[in-house]
Amino acid sequence: MKLVSWNVNGLRAALKKGFAQAVVELDPEILCIQETKAQDDQTAEALADLNGYHLYCNSAARKGYSGTAILSKTEPLDVSKGIGIEQHDQEGRVLTADFGDFYLVDAYVPNSGNGLARLDYRKQWDEDFLVFLKNLEKDKPIVVGGDFNVAHREIDIARPKANYNKTAGYTQTEIDGFSRFLDAGFVDTFRALHPDTVVYSWWSFRANARAKNIGWRIDYFLVSSELLPKVRKACIRAEIMGSDHCPVGLEINAGQGAGSRC
Repeated sequence: MKLVSWNVNGLRAALKKGFAQAVVELDPEILCIQETKAQDDQTAEALADLNGYHLYCNSAARKGYSGTAILSKTEPLDVSKGIGIEQHDQEGRVLTADFGDFYLVDAYVPNSGNGLARLDYRKQWDEDFLVFLKNLEKDKPIVVGGDFNVAHREIDIARPKANYNKTAGYTQTEIDGFSRFLDAGFVDTFRALHPDTVVYSWWSFRANARAKNIGWRIDYFLVSSELLPKVRKACIRAEIMGSDHCPVGLEINAGQGAGSRC
């Protein structure tokens, strides 16, 4: 099963930049989308021509902000929105789909904002989201795909010293928050398969950062540790344009071993 996660930074804008063609090229069984910046009906209308997928959406109460969606060739047994906390759920950041053997969670983790204005909120969100995942995991293993808005280690950011504790996405608070997911038994699949590979999934629109590859790895697939033996491949498709993020991929099956690309 091939899964892809992609923060599109506005679905309708991404469609004008080749999003549909990229999905055809990637050909995922399941696609997790973050930052649709659209209401559910607008997302459905925008993706109406993308055939062969079931669509599920979770839009924010605030129009043109946040939002997640899942496209799946296989119809899940059930789909639910949010994590059960109104303060968080009004922003449309989480979708959970039950695929029988595992839960798939599509997540768009809050950005701590300019001047780290939302850092305290982000810390609470990380704590509440981890509780949600661990409760979910009591039933069956989990795959979490999405934009976690944090570069976890120095290898995951082009300029660690310049950004540490100054820039949203690379403060010790956010790093520690992500570490708690790993300490709780979730595995960063890309780093598990590629421990020393330097590759990024997001680049600022400023200063020609993408062309210079001055980026951050902030998009992830995490899995419950018991699923790690089923992970065949994990990849970051930095060559695919259309957003300030690129797609990240995961292949899982019943076999053993690992590959390098998906």
